Amino acid sequence: MASKKSAISNAKYDRWIKEGRGAGQNADYKPWLTVRDFPSKGRVHRVFGHMSQRTHHLFSDLELAVFLLLEWHSEVTQVREQFPLQIDVTRQLSIDAGIKHPNISGNEMYMSTDFLVDSTSKSEPKFALQAKYANTINDSRTVEKLELERQYWKTKSVPWYLITEREIPEIILKNIQWLYPSQKEEIPEEHARQQIEYFSYHLNKDPNKTLIALCKELDAAYDLPLGESLYEMRFLLAKRYLTFDIFKPARKLKLSDIGIGDFIFIKEAYDVSA
Repeated sequence: MASKKSAISNAKYDRWIKEGRGAGQNADYKPWLTVRDFPSKGRVHRVFGHMSQRTHHLFSDLELAVFLLLEWHSEVTQVREQFPLQIDVTRQLSIDAGIKHPNISGNEMYMSTDFLVDSTSKSEPKFALQAKYANTINDSRTVEKLELERQYWKTKSVPWYLITEREIPEIILKNIQWLYPSQKEEIPEEHARQQIEYFSYHLNKDPNKTLIALCKELDAAYDLPLGESLYEMRFLLAKRYLTFDIFKPARKLKLSDIGIGDFIFIKEAYDVSA
């Protein structure tokens, strides 16, 4: 977003820069902001990116939807989330435009763009995206900060776009709403591994069966509470230990639509970025 509200000191900014935040490429990129910096902020997500081979830090369901859409786009080659804007540039832009620079308790804040995207497109090899819910962009202060962000990327000759939930395919939004009701929950590594092995065995037995039908059968066969198996599957799909095409309705998935992620690699990436 244009800015994440928190009493972050200049000393902390200096430390983040030394840590390499906002720098690096692909698997080595470190986002400027992480979900650990804002533990009380709503529905946040740490999601493994199969393209980048690292964990991405996302601050809303909308950011998650945009990320997943980018992740499946054939022309996209890199997605860097929470990308910082050079504060000396945004400061000058705010002066030129007569707009107050974002600050907390008198300390000027680094602004950040939700997504900086590289692609193979000849017309737009790089572009920036700001994800905002439609009901938040009527606020005059929000509009001012968006204008600073737009002007920033204009100075870099990088196309900048504002995207709301209205531009996201409805099926992706519905999938996310279904998949991520308990996105903050974690389970022990060994249990996750056992669950992957357990479901993998059943996924291969009858590829044409629906996911929901399988889960109902497993609940009945093992005398589990109704919905227990589906809850486990949703967790594995949400963490991307199990994979599927986000453009397909999750509730209607067949077992043949579900793939097995590289659990060991994903777990290592989560641990590194924790």
